[in-house]
Amino acid sequence: MPKTQHWQWYVEEFAPTEQHHHALDELLFSGRSKFQQIAVVRSPVFGKMLVIDGDTQSSQADERIYHETLVHPALAGVSDRSDVLILGGGEGATLREILRCPDVTRCTMVDIDAMVIELSKKYLGEWSAGAFDDERARVVVGDALDFMRTDAGRYGAIVSDLTEPLEDSPSNPLFNEDVFALIKARLLEGGVYVLQASTAAVHNAALHCKMARTLRRHYAHVVSFITHVPAFDTQWAFLACSDRADLSKLEPRQIDAYCARLRGENFFYDSITHRRLFALPLYLRRMLAAGGDTF
Repeated sequence: MPKTQHWQWYVEEFAPTEQHHHALDELLFSGRSKFQQIAVVRSPVFGKMLVIDGDTQSSQADERIYHETLVHPALAGVSDRSDVLILGGGEGATLREILRCPDVTRCTMVDIDAMVIELSKKYLGEWSAGAFDDERARVVVGDALDFMRTDAGRYGAIVSDLTEPLEDSPSNPLFNEDVFALIKARLLEGGVYVLQASTAAVHNAALHCKMARTLRRHYAHVVSFITHVPAFDTQWAFLACSDRADLSKLEPRQIDAYCARLRGENFFYDSITHRRLFALPLYLRRMLAAGGDTF
């Protein structure tokens, strides 16, 4: 009989009745910052993984699916890409993807947790791929809400790569009407606010729909897009918000022209993938159209 491998396991609890188990080869780091519990582990399936407060944030095998989806539909759809703001994004991968665009002259990243940034530099260097050292990068360690209250800049795109707004998350204060209004005030006319917006499978899309309903009060166009991220083991959702750009209606030639100018090759995103991202399943379209809770 074949020998049984005795693994250590990382157990991610999605809900009291749902757990996802990842076998581990190695624990590279485990500790607590001022704000959250942080672990860097290695999985035989997904490679290195960043885990915050027990939730998978990204994995070596598929982080480009998540980060290309978060960044490139928005940048493809805006006319002014010169100045971009990231809220969160401590791993540096969102910064990496934005700086692949030659039109970007400055990208400001504001993350509250210096430990996440430093651990990512030490253990997850592939995620940032030198982006932290790019002369166009401005990395601010601090509270994103305080930054937006004091910063006078306006941006063609604001990319929110914050953790989900759960009650015990440091991101929770950034999900309310006043903050959404503040974010909009920092956008250039025609700009896009894009954010990771929780899960979107048939059994766990309620928070995403709540976020979408709230943002509809602030923007003419609020469109959902989704993709399966294997390390998350579920459909993951994003929202693109703008008064001018409806990202669901971008022309393939516009997307292809944008992608052709990026430095390096895409792994996941192009004009064909774009159509798939915005082709929502019927259950989710019905949920988004229905009334319900808002922030």
